[in-house]
Amino acid sequence: VQLQAYGGGLVQAGGSLRLSCAASGIALVNYAMGWFRQTPGMERELVGVISSSGEYTHYADSVKGRFTISRDNAKNRVYLQMNSPKPEDTAVYYCAADKVVLASFYYTDQWEYDFWGQGTLVTVSS
Repeated sequence: VQLQAYGGGLVQAGGSLRLSCAASGIALVNYAMGWFRQTPGMERELVGVISSSGEYTHYADSVKGRFTISRDNAKNRVYLQMNSPKPEDTAVYYCAADKVVLASFYYTDQWEYDFWGQGTLVTVSS
């Protein structure tokens, strides 16, 4: 099983950036997917999650209204669209997969997630 997060880089505050997460070895249609982020010296934190069906999403208050998670189960990919990023969004971003039984269900707790990608660095300049 491999999750690969990519698309990070340098972006100006107020711009936009889209991260992608590609999966191999698992069918993402059976997994709720989460995006998390971490900065040095800080705990990894939730950015947002999406149910396996794609119908339900949940976002951290800090990104609500600016970031959007979507998924394409046919392509086995999940996306994080970052609009109007701020310097405080600078972090390593990780995607994670949690196998679920109900298509509408998801966890927000990182410890519930079964598989993790390697992370992609996003740097937001002011």
